Amino acid sequence: MHPLHTCLLFHLLMYLGRSAATINGELAPENSMLYMASVQNSKGHLCGGFLISEDFVLTAAYCDDGITHVVLGTHNLKSVNDDNKISIKEKYKHESYEKVTTGNDIMLLKLSKKVSLNGRVQTIPLPTSGMNNQDDCQVAGWGAIETDGPAVDDLRVVDVSIINLEVCTQVWGRLPDNVICAGGYGTDKGFCRGDGGGPLVCNGKAVGVVSFNIGGKYPDVPNVYTDVSKYLPWICSIICSP
Repeated sequence: MHPLHTCLLFHLLMYLGRSAATINGELAPENSMLYMASVQNSKGHLCGGFLISEDFVLTAAYCDDGITHVVLGTHNLKSVNDDNKISIKEKYKHESYEKVTTGNDIMLLKLSKKVSLNGRVQTIPLPTSGMNNQDDCQVAGWGAIETDGPAVDDLRVVDVSIINLEVCTQVWGRLPDNVICAGGYGTDKGFCRGDGGGPLVCNGKAVGVVSFNIGGKYPDVPNVYTDVSKYLPWICSIICSP
């Protein structure tokens, strides 16, 4: 992307982050990614999320748009019943979050009850340190599978590669602090509309939260995630409390 365009594009991110899903992904095997959560409002699926404890889901702060409940334990959003739906008791948006363009795009959702971990529902561990550019990573969600396409009912997953942060910053022109770049930019794989809040999973750990990319000709720029490792003290301050 031409560097003269990067500044203007940056100021469009708040809109485009909401309008951007798993491009060129495949159906996730039924026995995989059992930590995935569909974060929903009264109209249905809005964002992704992931279960990190029996009663907390991690997602993106920008997903706070009338959300009322999460769906766990199914890859198919048409196969939802009262057992799958769990209401949200409390939302903990990062206190420094203002908008996607300024970073801190992360939010914890406290569920109304603890869920039973079983063959359909599991938690995913968080990282203990920063990223390795060679890590094998995936992103998953119920978002669109093509630019401007509709969201899907079946969970899809796609392999993505980590992009060096210096390269990512040069391409974007400016980035918030505490982010990871992966997918897009020279590949035909990444996230899109409806995948926001879902996890970037590397070596079995949720290292990132889907935050933003850019609409239009996909993929002109790298996809951007909130770096979970930078928020571990904040997460623990909430979920580790008595």
